[in-house]
Amino acid sequence: MSTEKQIETPHGPARLVTHRARQARGTLLLSHGAGNGIDTRDLTALATHLPKHGITVVLLEQPWKVAGRKVATAPPTLDDGLRAAVGAMRVSTPLVLGGRSAGARSAARSATGLGAAGCLALAFPLHPPGRPEKSRLPELQDAGVPILVIQGERDPMGRPEEFPDDLDLTVIPGADHGLKVPRSGPISQEEALAIIVESTLEWLVRDIVG
Repeated sequence: MSTEKQIETPHGPARLVTHRARQARGTLLLSHGAGNGIDTRDLTALATHLPKHGITVVLLEQPWKVAGRKVATAPPTLDDGLRAAVGAMRVSTPLVLGGRSAGARSAARSATGLGAAGCLALAFPLHPPGRPEKSRLPELQDAGVPILVIQGERDPMGRPEEFPDDLDLTVIPGADHGLKVPRSGPISQEEALAIIVESTLEWLVRDIVG
């Protein structure tokens, strides 16, 4: 069962959809990417399955999406939305910030300042497509908290081999930036989503909630 509420941010109303665990031992706040909402396959899978294992999942729909725009506003506005979301939540368990793509960047930038215990980066956009010299790696390196990156093997915005070897990285075989796998790929879409959920849960238990 999920509940939702509208919150105010400096850039207009945002929406929080909470999937609450019965006996929560951790809270995961996730925001979406720059061209989609909170209904992407990866966010939906995490919100569906993690509460069964004691992790409350809160999905943040940023103001630009609530307002019906098609493209995200500037990165600092996403950080403002994330800050407003944390301020509106009552959290009594370790808080992990996360998101997909632009939401992952915002989580990494904001983690330390918002007192997060960790950061989950789904499809982190390491650089614009075809522009590896425009690296955003410092956003991950400066997060100051444990990080798990879940990346598609064929992501044009950052292939797994482009990330440092010491980074905690889960690779989704054959997946693109949307963590979608081709029908003729090495694994099915269902298997890809299972890897996302299982690797996230394993990391949370090992490094965050105990």
